Amino acid sequence: MRECLKHPVFEIIAEIVAEDDLQAFVIGGYVRDLLIGRPSSDIDIVVLGNGIDLARKVAARIDKKMPVSVFKNFGTAMFRYGTDEIEFVGARRESYSHNSRKPVVENGSLHDDQQRRDFTINALAISLNRETYGQLIDPFDGLDDMERQIIRTPLNPDVTFSDDPLRMMRAIRFATQLGYSIANETFDAIVRNRERIEIISKERIADELHKIILSPRPSFGFMLLDQSGLLELIFPELAALRGVEKRGIDGHKEIFLHSIKVLDNICPHTKNLWLRWAALVHDIGKPATKRYSPGEGWTFHGHEFVGSKMIPQIFRNLKLPMSDQMKYVQKLVLLHLRPIVLAEDVVTDSAVRRLLFEAGDDIDDLMLLCDADITSKNADKVARFRQNYELVRRKLREIEEKDAIRNFQPPVSGNEIIETFGIPPGRNIGIIKNAIKDAILDGVIPNEYEAAREFMIQKAAELGL
Repeated sequence: MRECLKHPVFEIIAEIVAEDDLQAFVIGGYVRDLLIGRPSSDIDIVVLGNGIDLARKVAARIDKKMPVSVFKNFGTAMFRYGTDEIEFVGARRESYSHNSRKPVVENGSLHDDQQRRDFTINALAISLNRETYGQLIDPFDGLDDMERQIIRTPLNPDVTFSDDPLRMMRAIRFATQLGYSIANETFDAIVRNRERIEIISKERIADELHKIILSPRPSFGFMLLDQSGLLELIFPELAALRGVEKRGIDGHKEIFLHSIKVLDNICPHTKNLWLRWAALVHDIGKPATKRYSPGEGWTFHGHEFVGSKMIPQIFRNLKLPMSDQMKYVQKLVLLHLRPIVLAEDVVTDSAVRRLLFEAGDDIDDLMLLCDADITSKNADKVARFRQNYELVRRKLREIEEKDAIRNFQPPVSGNEIIETFGIPPGRNIGIIKNAIKDAILDGVIPNEYEAAREFMIQKAAELGL
């Protein structure tokens, strides 16, 4: 392993621990990623001694002015070296109480530190000591689990997950990111301990969900969340999409499977976390709008409106940001059927203008979502939709170039209406402004000041102003 330790900080650590008669090891995720050839910028160093002191000495040897962040309550310190974040901690053992995931921490051996790790693949360590420099320490067969592509806990999984229930989410997240399987006994323990997730903060759960959503194939993680019973506890609105009802020969598409397929579909085209969120929840309003009629079969009329209304509460429940990100997801959920309707019908300039007006700068993301929403197995149907979407895209470009509707503001302001007709603010101002907007979007007048002013005078006359 010596040849793998190319980072210059490792040699510096080796020099200092030799001088101070200490022992230090690089441990955890960095070792795992090093062995599988995965990029990593988080380096964890465990020392049989004081981690804070070692961090300060290493930082000073690199650069006397290098700042070191110290977290005395946790016995850790870290500094940045280039793009890498290097954290130091003393080896420790941990014990937990039933009602908290915060452990009681004591000094321990390297073995103690390794066995407190969540999974065997994260318990690997490499020596940074002169006599054994580069030696891999693998007491729980993590290397074998990496070769078998298995997620497994070093100790009894029931104890591991009961002590720190967030590890259940981490198991699913690592399986999703790495494309690994979860060992049967480990997954069974997740199922048995799933209720323990309730002691974990919503913020920590959301952080794991984000990492699953940002993985190459997030559907794998959401299937595991569903099969383990965690999904209904942490995200009941998504779990409610599960299942297909039949009436006679009529059955509707499995909404949960469709939603995670749409999420997978959009991933090769964007790393935008919130666009991926929109793909996941675009049909979240369907269970509330599901109806059956003998003539139509199963319908979900208005699910885009209901779904958009659900987004703020979902964001509150998961402690997601309630500002621009929430509004962005809400907008895409509300509008996700509009391009589909355009693609199925005659694409009029008026309809395209209104779509551009409502979507604004998010129109390209909306079209990506609509592309991802095509999950039919009927090749002819898929080809037809894609062809129609290209027509919609062409119309969007033409209208934007001609009318500059994206993020459109009416050329005549409310103040100008007030000053022109000498009237106080009130209902008539709104009527005239909306009439101008509709006239432009419907193509009655061009998006130009003179045409809008002339139309304003005409409308005001109709109102008797």
